This record gives sequence, structure tokens and C-alpha cells, in this order.
Amino acid sequence: MATTKWVLDPTHSELLFRVKHLMITNVKGEFRKISAEIDGEDFTKSRVKVTIDSSSVFTNNEDRDNHLKSGDFFDVEKHKELTFESTSLVKTDDDEFKLKGILTIKGISKEVVLDVEFGGTNKDPWGNEKAGFSLTGKINRKDWGLNWNAVLESGGVLVSDEVKILAEVQFMKQN
Repeated sequence: MATTKWVLDPTHSELLFRVKHLMITNVKGEFRKISAEIDGEDFTKSRVKVTIDSSSVFTNNEDRDNHLKSGDFFDVEKHKELTFESTSLVKTDDDEFKLKGILTIKGISKEVVLDVEFGGTNKDPWGNEKAGFSLTGKINRKDWGLNWNAVLESGGVLVSDEVKILAEVQFMKQN
């Protein structure tokens, strides 16, 4: 029996991150090239696999984007992709879940837990069945060797270690 497969609809999905800058404001960025799939009809028993093109990082500032692509951060010449593979999805409330999985950045793999809100399913005007999810979470960038920073005169740092992850994703059921 063939398993149900859902694929990411990139035109209706976004993967954002926020990091504290100068310890006073958040700077946001996004990855513009992502692909993902879910295998299975019952999402709690499904596997999720996400592949992110590391060179697609975008913060609306070319100098910052180039710095993020350098060896100080994502090292896109050596590490073309960031990946996430789920290990479990556990229901915590009506439409809320905890998604556990392995996030790999720069060849370093660590477990992360993301909060997921299931938006439901619906058919688009062309008859395609879609499923929507909102994801949030936090990681410590130093766990993946993203260590670059600068100390400020005030004693603080230029970039916080904590990175907030926010995603709005829509998947389309494959026939």
C-alpha cells in the first residue's frame, strides 16, 4: 500500500528567524529556498523531512547576508544545505503539537523541539488538498558552531546566542 505524501507549497510558505542585535532589537531573516515533505495521512505518525538551501539566507542587507554565508556562520561553500528530520510529533492540545527532530547545520546534528499549531486542511480552488501549520521554536546557535560575535563597549554582545524560529507552511497532498 502506497503511503500518502504531502509536499511543501513554497509559494505559500515561509521560514523566518529572529536574533537579538545590540541586545536591544530583533533582526529578522529568512531562507528563501526550502523544500519539505511529510509521508503519511496521520500527521502524528508521519515523518517530516526539510531541506534548506543555506545560500538562500536573506536579511534585506547584502553585507549581512554575505557575512551569514561566510565561514563565520553557515559556510555555504562547504555546507550547501541545512536539514531537519522529525523523530516524533506529539499532540499537546486540540490543534497543538510538539515536533521533535534532528536539525543539521554545518554538519552538526542536534535534537530540537518545535511548537506546532495545525491550521487544518482545505481544498484550493483547483481541487488540491492542502494542510497548514505554524511552527515556533528557539535554538542556541552556538550548538551548531555558529559562534561569531563581537563584544560591545557596554559589555554586551552584538548578536544573541538565542535564535527564534518562525515558520508558516502549507503542504499539498500528492495523488
